[in-house]
Amino acid sequence: MISMTQRFAGFAQWASTAAGSPFAFSTATGLVVLWGLSGPMFGFSNTWQLLINTGTTILTFLMVFLIQSSQNRDTQALQLKLDELIRAVHGARNHMIEAEKMDDEEIAELKKEYARLAAETRDTLDSTRDHLAAIEHRSRQEPAA
Repeated sequence: MISMTQRFAGFAQWASTAAGSPFAFSTATGLVVLWGLSGPMFGFSNTWQLLINTGTTILTFLMVFLIQSSQNRDTQALQLKLDELIRAVHGARNHMIEAEKMDDEEIAELKKEYARLAAETRDTLDSTRDHLAAIEHRSRQEPAA
């Protein structure tokens, strides 16, 4: 038997996908255009304005929860995939598996460390590129034997 949580997760995923489709966007655009065109027929009354405001507010309120549910599920799945990669790669820092549980200062320190490592890698690549360019330049200048 499918639990309420599983049903909601499936519905939330379906609704998020449907809401992000070109068809949903076109439908919403069409409804707004129809609402705007109907303004003169209703004399641009307060009730006419309240209709679109109430409809969009309710829809937005409900979509926030559906989209958040789908995003949470996607984030958890992605996190598990990354955790598996960290666990499986020899030499990886296994303490990174729970990086999402670190506080802001720990994350900031790790970010600085990775920025430093990236800069070192860039410097090494630049140095290697310069070295290879110098070798290529010298080989062009040397007479053929």
